[in-house]
Amino acid sequence: MRFIEVFHNFLSKNKMNVITKTVSLPDGRTISIETGKLAKQADGSVMLRMNNTMLLATVCGAKDANPGTDFMPLQCDYKEKYSAAGRFPGGFTKREGRASDYEILTSRLVDRALRPLFPSDYHAEVYVNITLFSADGVDMPDALAGFAASAALACSDIPFDGPISEVRVARINGEYVVNPTFAQLEGADMDLMVAATMDNIMMVEGEMNEVPESALLEALKVAHEAIKPMCQLQIDLMKELGTDVKREYCHEVNDEELREQVKKECYDACYAITKQGLEKHARLEAFEAVRENFKEAYAAAHADMAAEELDEKNGLIDKYYHDVEKDAMRRCILDEGIRLDGRQTTDIRPIWCEVSPLPIPHGSSIFTRGETQSLSTATLGTKLDEKMVDDVLDKSYMKFLLHYNFPPFSTGEARASRGVGRREIGHGHLAWRGLKGQIPADFPYTVRVVSDILESNGSSSMATVCAGTLALMDAGVPIAAPVSGIAMGLIKNPGEDKYAVLSDILGDEDHLGDMDFKTTGTLKGLTATQMDIKCDGLSYEILEKALAQAKAGREHILGEMMKTLSEPRADFKPHVPRIEAMEIPKEFIGAVIGPGGKIIQGMQEETGATITIDEEDGVGKIQVCGANKAIIDAAIAKIRAIVAIPEVGEVYDAKVVSIMPYGCFVEFMPGKEGLLHISEIAWKRLESVEEAGLKEGDTISVKLLEIDEKTGKFRLSHKVLEEKPEGWEDRPARRPRREGEGRPARRENKE
Repeated sequence: MRFIEVFHNFLSKNKMNVITKTVSLPDGRTISIETGKLAKQADGSVMLRMNNTMLLATVCGAKDANPGTDFMPLQCDYKEKYSAAGRFPGGFTKREGRASDYEILTSRLVDRALRPLFPSDYHAEVYVNITLFSADGVDMPDALAGFAASAALACSDIPFDGPISEVRVARINGEYVVNPTFAQLEGADMDLMVAATMDNIMMVEGEMNEVPESALLEALKVAHEAIKPMCQLQIDLMKELGTDVKREYCHEVNDEELREQVKKECYDACYAITKQGLEKHARLEAFEAVRENFKEAYAAAHADMAAEELDEKNGLIDKYYHDVEKDAMRRCILDEGIRLDGRQTTDIRPIWCEVSPLPIPHGSSIFTRGETQSLSTATLGTKLDEKMVDDVLDKSYMKFLLHYNFPPFSTGEARASRGVGRREIGHGHLAWRGLKGQIPADFPYTVRVVSDILESNGSSSMATVCAGTLALMDAGVPIAAPVSGIAMGLIKNPGEDKYAVLSDILGDEDHLGDMDFKTTGTLKGLTATQMDIKCDGLSYEILEKALAQAKAGREHILGEMMKTLSEPRADFKPHVPRIEAMEIPKEFIGAVIGPGGKIIQGMQEETGATITIDEEDGVGKIQVCGANKAIIDAAIAKIRAIVAIPEVGEVYDAKVVSIMPYGCFVEFMPGKEGLLHISEIAWKRLESVEEAGLKEGDTISVKLLEIDEKTGKFRLSHKVLEEKPEGWEDRPARRPRREGEGRPARRENKE
């Protein structure tokens, strides 16, 4: 009986309660969410499906916070299996390795949408994993990852103030398309990823082809309307599962009396510091002095308090003081319009720029805005320098690269640099999106921009865009238009109608504010954007005001940049390698390359040029790169000689390559050989080729008499270039055979 009881308990615990819900996109396509079947030991799990693209999202949350944790330890990871597309991973191990840039960027999109919606006092570790298990190469999985992650949270009892969802919106031929396919996206002039709750937009990121601000606002509205049914689906799912009531937690111990004391004794001092307009480090030291003075006074007033208890109180003081500092900064802006550095809400920090500060890089610049500074370089390379992308659903090459570095010294931190993190990849990608549309499609060079942030106090990614533009122009890259960028902030307290939109925000205004809204663009329109929202109730009125204010700021910044360098340099610097491009018929590609690459390698060794060749659009596209024009011209001459078409009647200098009893074979053009028959060497009868004094390696002039239409063989002659001897009689031409007339039958040799 005991066995039967245990067996029944096992069945009841492992019985599947599969729930499937479906939502429709504006064009009629559907997305389904299934839970209760897979990964049931996770706190929440769903399998999301759109056509044949499937993602599994799971979420696990610790029951308690680790001691001393005063932040939200959220980890979002998006992974793609190569098997999802029926492919093997590359590399020696043939298994998935470290996350690709694409996976990291998708993880960041999910993280930025979810993180603000966890309760501020919830500090338990939460791990969100989204895995692509099936991909048809039609639907884009990154647009589905946020929806899957939020649905997994909805299936759990982890506290979360969602749900949210994410969609991609593209503008194609003036029409807005939600979650376009890969093929559809190729024709878009706008590509936006938008995350939102039922009521508010939380996150935006994307690129545009110089579109107006009004188009961006319209895209956000389209996205939000598509997201609302997805959020409602999750609300219905929570009610059905009973997870609309979340777990209880208590991760903080507070002392309300101490909180009030800190506010009472520190607020006025913080407000006064806020109004002084101090530079970054002086301001930090002033705020720190107020806090430490309070701690000393508190310790003196509680001299009988145990050291351990006093340490706990100091931790609470740090926390409460941060809130006081935040409130003082926000009230000073809302009530008096004065920011931490003394600026008004629309003011841009002082800007100075310099180009060519470095002598050897192909292009270089310094862009400084206030206490944020980028030293950027531009390097021009050949096709061999292109970056090969080998993601699950993308095998391609990148001709424009942008890398962003954020060393610790840029903020005055005394710590080691630990390489490139998610932040560097995300900020670099945003700047790359802002600039890439201005590189001409037919520009033959591979271009790499590197931005090293030397100082940071707000919007270093936007400084990268500005410095990158100047470096590109300094290198002589013929960009379509210069690009500038700006980061906008927002101060808006709950329950108040009053708000302030801040231009060119500081790091503290980003940290203590409610919005980080970055836009890049030319004078014609927007090229990229990234927005993170930290408050509820962001209206389209506020967004419109922020966009208009950002446009004015970008134009001001662009004007300052143009004072330094107004257009791309007319020519490259002397030490920049030159590249010339040419096209050849595709049937000559093999002749240029040669067996095992022998011909093209030989040309590179002889000339010192770098030669690349690819077949594109039915033609051979060649790039010749060299240190100077002479090298390039020599290589091009050799290529043209190979692809030249022999012409009947032309005279060529031919090289004897082999001797035969009946004549010699000569190479009269690169890769073109023909037989010089012994009868065509001289006007006299020769018994052997050697009699004419010819040997292998000799050069002899020949005239192309005929090209056989069937075989393509060449008939060459040397004697026709010499004067015919006096009295010479040509042998009469052979009578053509009559139809049906053949050679006489051979006699059989009978013994």
